[in-house]
Amino acid sequence: MFQVKRSAPVHDVVVIGSGAGGGTVVQVLTALGVKVTLLEAGPMLNPAKDFKEHVWPHQVPHRGAGADAEQYFGRKNWGYWSAPNCAWDIEGEPYTVAPGSQFQWHRSRILGGRTNHYGRISLRFSDYDFAPYSFDGLGTDWPVRYDEVAPYYDKAERFIGICGTKEGIRSAPDGQFLPAPAPRVHEVLMQKSAAKLGIRVIPSRMAILTKPVNGRPACHYCGQCGRGCITASNYSSSQVQILPALKSGKLNIIANAMVRELLTDATGKVTGVSYIDTRTRQETQIRARIVVVAASACESARLLLNSKSSRHPNGLSNSSGVVGRYLTDTVGYGLSGYIPYLEGMPKYNSDGYSGGHLYIPWWELDKKNKEFPRGYHVELGGGYGMPLLGSHAGVARRVEGYGASLKETILKEYGCVVGLSGRGEMIPNEHSYCEIDPNVTDRFGIPVLRFHFRWSEHEIKQAKHMHRTFVDIIEGMGGRVLGLRNPEREDGGISMGGSIIHELGTVRMGNDARSSALNAFMQSHEVKNLFVADAAPFVSNPDKNPTLTICAMAWRTSDYIAEEMRKGNV
Repeated sequence: MFQVKRSAPVHDVVVIGSGAGGGTVVQVLTALGVKVTLLEAGPMLNPAKDFKEHVWPHQVPHRGAGADAEQYFGRKNWGYWSAPNCAWDIEGEPYTVAPGSQFQWHRSRILGGRTNHYGRISLRFSDYDFAPYSFDGLGTDWPVRYDEVAPYYDKAERFIGICGTKEGIRSAPDGQFLPAPAPRVHEVLMQKSAAKLGIRVIPSRMAILTKPVNGRPACHYCGQCGRGCITASNYSSSQVQILPALKSGKLNIIANAMVRELLTDATGKVTGVSYIDTRTRQETQIRARIVVVAASACESARLLLNSKSSRHPNGLSNSSGVVGRYLTDTVGYGLSGYIPYLEGMPKYNSDGYSGGHLYIPWWELDKKNKEFPRGYHVELGGGYGMPLLGSHAGVARRVEGYGASLKETILKEYGCVVGLSGRGEMIPNEHSYCEIDPNVTDRFGIPVLRFHFRWSEHEIKQAKHMHRTFVDIIEGMGGRVLGLRNPEREDGGISMGGSIIHELGTVRMGNDARSSALNAFMQSHEVKNLFVADAAPFVSNPDKNPTLTICAMAWRTSDYIAEEMRKGNV
């Protein structure tokens, strides 16, 4: 049995979740003088201890790979080399998937959440992304437009630090950019091949510093950036927003706090939060003037659905019935190719910063009679990555021999493989949603989510288009495609729902309370002191990675909260 401990003080603003949305709310409100209490389900972060970007494989047991290493380090799924506390499966915290569906849910339990290890691709949504129904008659328009969000893109980009170049492409709006790094050899070859197809390849927009910003040094290519960034040259909410906000004296962090439900009074107003200390199992209730939910799209929906009362029998802010609905993920498809032209090149450090220095924005925006609506962007990979255990398994499978001849082949083919990863838009549909499983709870007794997910023909046709495009680019480089030349699966080889880790929607915003849960400032239509500041309010899932837009929208919401507090409206 849990014993509930209640606190007497009333916290001004309680923020639940410390990712991009929660971190931005903390940053903006504390800078405006508002006292904030942040609840994080995982532990505090110690970059010097938790990040592994400067650790070499030979320094750790099993070179940090394999089932034995997972057992040794107590970390499943992503193993030793990932940034900390991220997993597809968390012991004692299950979720379920409805029969006939496939869905993976990636969660991170640590201060900063997924921003500690995400790819840091930072793309603005375009004007038509905020008005998709007006653009082509599919989906639903947002209650805000690009011009309203653009000033907050500017603020977020300047504060975080985004590198890139101004290109004047409608599908890839320009921003406030730091200088872009030089492309690498494999990227230049892909750029030339794509140009023959009429496809533009431009510098990536990344949340990685190429010049110092706010006391953070520029990225100096010092380690394996995907494992964390001890210098905070790569953006993470933990290092760039939350830990600096602690110095203001306006922030109180409660770590290891798994929120069970939001508490309401007889009028339906939120009065506080009930959370469980994951170490002691002690349940505590704290009082709050305002609550901002930013636990990630699905986790936020779960919390609202579990916060039932006589005034909110279907869950908090859910009289419209849309909470949990319209779940989307990014369409993913990847293909690799072997490029003989790269054989025999002098080996050089091609790491650069983490991720591609170039990418392909959507190029057929105005094309008539496309097979599918909207579009996708393409992320480029290749180069001389750090050899890890199993790095050359693909070579070993392709060639015969062993000993000296095998080693010679591995050396010859090292760095000769390129990869193209498509990331496309999913049109929200009624078959993709999450709900509370009536029969399953987690180790804290909290009901878990059950997922339903289905791609439509729009997304499947898009994945097939990706395949044809990638084949053309690889062959245009004089290369050969590795793997199937034609997707034989009926679904075109499309990614599993959730696997791209861009799940959005579930608590959508809108002007009509009958068909949306939140207004244009991500404030509940029904509960005026409740806000949602992650990707859950997003009405559509464009072909852009969502983190920058989460930051921009959360900044806009934070300014609104501060003004409404000043006026006494919340």
